[in-house]
Amino acid sequence: MLTVNDVSVEFGGTTLFSDVSFSINETDKIALMGKNGAGKSTLLKILAGERKPSSGSLSMPKDTVIAYLPQHLLTQDNCTVFEETSKAFSEIFAMRDRIEAINTELTVRTDYESDDYMKLIEEVSDLSEKFYAIEEINYEADVEKVLLGLGFVREDFTRKTSEFSGGWRMRIELAKLLLKKPDLILLDEPTNHMDIESIQWLEDFLVNAAKAVVVISHDRAFVDNITNRTIEVTMGRIYDYRAKYSHYLELRKDRRAHQQKAYDEQQKMIAENMEFIERFKGTYSKTLQVQSRVKMLEKLVLVEVDEIDNSALKIKFPPAPKSGQYPVVVTDLEKKYGDHVVFKGANMVIERGQKVAFVGKNGEGKSTMIKAIMKEFAPDSGSVEIGHNALIGYFAQNQAALLDENVSIFETIDQIAVGDIRTQIKNLLGAFMFHGDDITKKVKVLSGGERTRLAMIKLLLEPVNLLILDEPSNHLDMKTKDIIKEALRDFEGTVILVSHDRDFLDGLATKVFEFTNKRVVEHFEDINGFLAVKKLEKLAAL
Repeated sequence: MLTVNDVSVEFGGTTLFSDVSFSINETDKIALMGKNGAGKSTLLKILAGERKPSSGSLSMPKDTVIAYLPQHLLTQDNCTVFEETSKAFSEIFAMRDRIEAINTELTVRTDYESDDYMKLIEEVSDLSEKFYAIEEINYEADVEKVLLGLGFVREDFTRKTSEFSGGWRMRIELAKLLLKKPDLILLDEPTNHMDIESIQWLEDFLVNAAKAVVVISHDRAFVDNITNRTIEVTMGRIYDYRAKYSHYLELRKDRRAHQQKAYDEQQKMIAENMEFIERFKGTYSKTLQVQSRVKMLEKLVLVEVDEIDNSALKIKFPPAPKSGQYPVVVTDLEKKYGDHVVFKGANMVIERGQKVAFVGKNGEGKSTMIKAIMKEFAPDSGSVEIGHNALIGYFAQNQAALLDENVSIFETIDQIAVGDIRTQIKNLLGAFMFHGDDITKKVKVLSGGERTRLAMIKLLLEPVNLLILDEPSNHLDMKTKDIIKEALRDFEGTVILVSHDRDFLDGLATKVFEFTNKRVVEHFEDINGFLAVKKLEKLAAL
């Protein structure tokens, strides 16, 4: 369907990748993987036609429809949610209106033999053939179905899009994209602002209703559930695996082991030849052999080993004094904003050492409950009690804004690091993708994602016994998430996690509090058990 032919991209003399070639077939579901800065988003933009490669080309059938959802949107409009989403059908509506206009014109014209009249006849014939070949569309029902699936409620349909946050506006763009029924869907981090139910709906759509898909995502469960092929961008090349992400990791590990073996053997051979050259370069009888070996080394193509695997890096939270037996006790809590009830009659007991997850659709009160625990407001009724000696470490979605902008990355961490970790600061920063000269940058020049990662490192070093993390994994790659997850698993204190990342919660949270319909429901299963129960409930409802 689409073929990439010897594509190369250069930035200011630096090659991002070169001579990349692959094909995307009609039913391929591809995960585009690679470390930050490898060129994944750039390659996706080239596939979308958003940017041109430095060299090479793309080829595809003329009528191929490609839909692209970038990571960041800059949209400004005053439409309602329903009106904006209906723009997905704008080309079809324009075609219908043009057919009606031509037919109206043909009824009043009498110059039946003129060239203009014949051109109109040809145009309306071509348009009608295309229009009536399209499956009959009940666009209002289709728009409603997709918006509800992505987490909107019917009351949202008539609200202006300008009233919604960036995450919700991203969902509107996603809804438009899905309604176009494209031949190829390109998604760059689509799940960052979506709750678990919406992600599950999107998964089901991409698996059962979409044609070809290429996705960049740090959500391992999402990638594993929808893809059947993995293309890795690394060190200016690509590796194409006919395997989903989890299987690709095993294959990649084998590939790197072979690379390392070949590299070691080549380095040994180079050293032996260099030793021979140095030893005999002044010996007349060995001149030809020395020259031959010099030429051989000059022409030698060096074996490269893919990015260094630092997965063995392990970080630990510093020890903290024990809290009381029940760090958090919520009793009959109610919170309202004006006439809007967020939740009422909420009860919750969290024991020392428990790791629990807050889940539910966006807007159901998860962040509000955290604010109540943090004593940021007085409840309308009920109470929140924080246990004896509870030391709270809080990671909010806006945590990055609280960093001191006038110090460097290294200084930010050096100011709070104590004990043995002081000797590991550079390694710790490296694990969070701050390398080399990066660590001398001032915080004020960092992007939002970089600040988020730095704020997470800072939290890791504070001696607390009650961690509250609100969407901690949104800007972290899979390797970094694994490092944090392992640290949280070993953490002896209590953890409250607000997250839509099922892979991050799997094996970490042992209990789930679901925020739904103005209530807080306690589930004694882990995240997988909770999702299984929800699926059964949906089947029962059907």
